[in-house]
Amino acid sequence: MVSLANKTVLVTGGRRGLGSALVDAALERGARAVHSTARSPYDDARAKVVTHILDVRSPESVEHLAAALPDVDIVINNSGVLVPAPLLTGDFAEFVDTFEVNAFGPLRVVRAFAPILAGRGGGAVVNIHSLYSWLAGSGSYGASKAAIWSLTNSLRIELEAQHTHVLGVHAGFIDTEMVTAMDLPKAAPADVATRILDALEAGEVEVSTDETTITAKSILAGPVQNLTFSYVQ
Repeated sequence: MVSLANKTVLVTGGRRGLGSALVDAALERGARAVHSTARSPYDDARAKVVTHILDVRSPESVEHLAAALPDVDIVINNSGVLVPAPLLTGDFAEFVDTFEVNAFGPLRVVRAFAPILAGRGGGAVVNIHSLYSWLAGSGSYGASKAAIWSLTNSLRIELEAQHTHVLGVHAGFIDTEMVTAMDLPKAAPADVATRILDALEAGEVEVSTDETTITAKSILAGPVQNLTFSYVQ
């Protein structure tokens, strides 16, 4: 079990959407402080929230943040981009950038903060995946989310020795700016944040935040042709 009470929490991409909801939820559960990041400077009026600039694509940016935050207990990797470009015809530079943000970025953050978490007794890491970690049809986005799912599962094993709990989050469509144009049922960010932190405090290692994602996981053992839900244009 991982309590948020009196803990210092880092939420990457905490400026809006699910990230902002996670900041709210952490504060509601008694976090001592929440550090929230974005790629550009911004102000946050919420008490106990400290904002930082972070570009997860940059090793220097990640290392600078870790050096400035030696008291973090819980790291929530929420930063992400949605670029569902076709693999055959999309801009290859966009593929690389998507992987830099969605897969390599969280890995950089975990590598930088792992020694800090170890020094504070272990703490926890939360990585945000997607139902597209399992489903084909979203090009570069789904491939990057499959990658971070795999990275999370391996990090869980590697971080076990230092008593760092690792939670992988699979989420479907959340009512945020990222998916405004998609005409699909969407979960409220606050509801998803609640499910994530409930799972963290319960000591779970993986959580699916909505029925669509639960259904997607249930068909993993079936024919690979069934693992398709396309919105690539």
